[in-house]
Amino acid sequence: MLHPRSKTAALLTIPALALMSRAAPTFSPILPPSYPLAVKNPYLSAWLPGNQAADLAAATPQFWTGQDITWSILVRVDGTLYSLFGALPQSSGVKPAITNTADYTSTHTTFGLTAGDAEITLDFMTPVSPINYVRQSLPMSYLTISVSRNADTTPSVQVYTDIDNSWISPPNTDTPTNWSYAFSAADTHILTLTAQDQSEYSEVKDVAQWGTLAYCTRPYGSNVSAKAGSMPDMHKEFGTTGSLNGDSEWGPESVIALSHDLGRLDDRKNVTFAIGQWRQPVVNYLGNDRASYFASQCRSVECACVHALTDFEATDAKARALDAQIADKAVRVAGKNYSDIVTLSVRQAFAALEVTIPVDILDTDDVLAFVKEISSNGNVNTVDVLYPISLIFYVLAPEYIRITLEPMLRYLGAGRWPLNYTLHDLGSHYPNATGHDDGIAEPMPVEECGNLLILIYMYEKATGKTNLRFTYSILLQQYAEYLVENGLYPSSQLSTDDGAGEEANQTSLAIKAAIALNAYGVMTGQQKFLDTGRHFAQVLYDERVGVDANQTHFLLVHNDDDSWALQFNLYMDVLLDLRTFSTSALRMQTEFYATKHDEAGVALDNRVNWSKTDWMVFAAATAMAPEVENEGIRDMFVNDIHRYITNGKNDVPFGDRYVVRDDDVVEAGTWSAYRARPVVGGHFALMALDGPASIWVGDH
Repeated sequence: MLHPRSKTAALLTIPALALMSRAAPTFSPILPPSYPLAVKNPYLSAWLPGNQAADLAAATPQFWTGQDITWSILVRVDGTLYSLFGALPQSSGVKPAITNTADYTSTHTTFGLTAGDAEITLDFMTPVSPINYVRQSLPMSYLTISVSRNADTTPSVQVYTDIDNSWISPPNTDTPTNWSYAFSAADTHILTLTAQDQSEYSEVKDVAQWGTLAYCTRPYGSNVSAKAGSMPDMHKEFGTTGSLNGDSEWGPESVIALSHDLGRLDDRKNVTFAIGQWRQPVVNYLGNDRASYFASQCRSVECACVHALTDFEATDAKARALDAQIADKAVRVAGKNYSDIVTLSVRQAFAALEVTIPVDILDTDDVLAFVKEISSNGNVNTVDVLYPISLIFYVLAPEYIRITLEPMLRYLGAGRWPLNYTLHDLGSHYPNATGHDDGIAEPMPVEECGNLLILIYMYEKATGKTNLRFTYSILLQQYAEYLVENGLYPSSQLSTDDGAGEEANQTSLAIKAAIALNAYGVMTGQQKFLDTGRHFAQVLYDERVGVDANQTHFLLVHNDDDSWALQFNLYMDVLLDLRTFSTSALRMQTEFYATKHDEAGVALDNRVNWSKTDWMVFAAATAMAPEVENEGIRDMFVNDIHRYITNGKNDVPFGDRYVVRDDDVVEAGTWSAYRARPVVGGHFALMALDGPASIWVGDH
């Protein structure tokens, strides 16, 4: 899907109108296309388009697909009602708070507002805790509202927030819903919404059709009230009384709401809410139910709420430490622009996966993670999606390389896949990881065999663990043999960039095969494969089958001098220090990119006018290979991506594919087709050059 120029004009108009009557807010580190709010898994994924951030009071959050969802936040200051977020001013007297600041880090999105004599901060936090499986698998995010006075007064302050069943309803529907309220352990107030018709392991337009939505809080030196009813009535009642009283009613356009009476404000006060979607089980793996790892702690939505709020302070402290480490590391590696890109990518990368254990015995030694190929087609554990995501794993928690690969390896090891090369994905659509016993799946034989061998070597190099190699040795040998026979001159087939179409003799696939065979040879000590991989490289570069006659660049298609491509597959040769290709080959390709730079970047190849941000960072990192070290090309790619995410033309969660050259339909710098995909984990490719687990994450 491509945005026309008229959409760009509309995007730029909204914030301009919002800013006409007051000073512009400050955006730190940048104003991104979309802010992550509650972004924890494929179904808990709430975002705020960046073009709405200047007027937060009237903003409307969205599910990652672009579907509007209800999440309003109000504050009452000395009897005057203000909208902070998601509640358009109404005739009942709601005033818009003034948005002053908007900030994001790897785990936090924070907005600063003024409402009368109160200064208010809305902090949306989704923890990323890759080492702590309990925290990572808890299907909840947080909202903290902090209030302080901005004058020499002690204003009376109450806060209110509500949600509705748009979080569990497909677009343009009002799903019949049951609601409940419970007062649980540790003074926890819990509101829930559950669709009346549950359909396990089912989606409608990417919205889960089973599970329970929860919104919860507890007193923080405040009086808490809760209620269900129509939004206008609830807002009016809260504006009049500062609390929620009387009987609840649930019907069309109803919300569930929580309020805190903070009393007179003589110091800063904070209240925290947890929001989440509780689904158990979460994934169908080959006919077996998998629960979230968190189910090993407790098995109810009420318990999840209590745990989330009890653990909040520790979780928040760890998240802030991780934020600082990632930002500092990214700046040192490639500068502030790179840090802006990486910090915007973290929550999005982890929000596509769920860490699971078996439902029946809750065996915490049997940990498997499942990844949804968000936006493109919904496949489960797509190998060529795991390939770029692996870079964020490599930097933060290399064990994730194993727990995302092993579901596929177990399936292949069981002999249920009938073909002699590895398959593309573990299931046509999340959360059903049911394999393809009929042998029918998107065919990418060289791509996926190469990816699998490289990823297993990457895991072994990062952790020193050889369990995958030995457990699946027969399979891996088979796939290595496949690449020996088919890797140098691939038949007409797709590569990972399937949107660009099939080609025979793709040089990029032959490069990947060469590196994968070398990796397999090094990993297993089999000289045959090591030699074959290096022979492929010699044919491609030295014998010029894969480069142009003047030896200025690698080709898209062997022996087609008019073709060229972004040769991101060279990156793994550098990361893993395999030296399949010579320094001169890497230097040649790196220097070539400057000659193909369009208005907004370097295209994927000569056939298309778009590129992909993950592969651009792979190319930027390849430019930093020993004895190449071309900082100019590195910075060119980084700055192109940075301009893309700051140009004001886009309003979707970090789209990894965008147009680099104008045509009659779209303009350069416009996102193209993909949004919210986890492949942005590949933006860690530059950081990964410092080695595995190069950011200390402790017990996150």
